[in-house]
Amino acid sequence: MVAKLITNMVETYQLFQYQSCPFCYRVRRFLEATGIDLEFKDTLLDVEASRELFEGGGKNSVPCLRIQRGCEVQWLYESLDIIEYLKSRFGV
Repeated sequence: MVAKLITNMVETYQLFQYQSCPFCYRVRRFLEATGIDLEFKDTLLDVEASRELFEGGGKNSVPCLRIQRGCEVQWLYESLDIIEYLKSRFGV
């Protein structure tokens, strides 16, 4: 019963990225094509977002998807990995 509760937990997402990054563009294009709406954090324009990415994920590489499930936070790097993860979560 506990495992089922964990797998049904609501997730929230933030995409750490910046406009001129080609790998970020790949993820944004996927999001636009599928209608998935995420909060974006621009790490070049927002110093706090850059700090949050480094402190939470351990590096300043973008794109990075911050996934929050309750108190648990996961940082997912690599554009293709992010796309595949979102496909599995949103049934795309």
